[in-house]
Amino acid sequence: MADNGPDATLVVSVFARECTSRALFEDVTGKWASLVLLALDDGPRRFGELRRRVEGVSEKMLSQALKTLESGGMVARTAHPQSPPRVDYELTELGAQVATRLRGLADLLEGTAAARLQD
Repeated sequence: MADNGPDATLVVSVFARECTSRALFEDVTGKWASLVLLALDDGPRRFGELRRRVEGVSEKMLSQALKTLESGGMVARTAHPQSPPRVDYELTELGAQVATRLRGLADLLEGTAAARLQD
């Protein structure tokens, strides 16, 4: 019988279909999720604050991005028992690490765009 390499369940690679890192990678690289992570890198925010910060995102897409990031362990949701209800979103340690790397990419792209405007 031919050996087809390591058992797929043991492979840790974003290129491997069944690796959980691939699902997280796909979550983070979605347009709205990336922008939400960058917005939360400045500190905790409420839903409305995030919606104003991330221009163009609908309530539905923002809610979906937050749920996805929360289930991936990158965003923490804190509901405060008060009236009216208040919910804050903030980065977890993993989310902060991802946001830092995204910030580097965003800075590079913003710098490139600014340089093109000056030419």
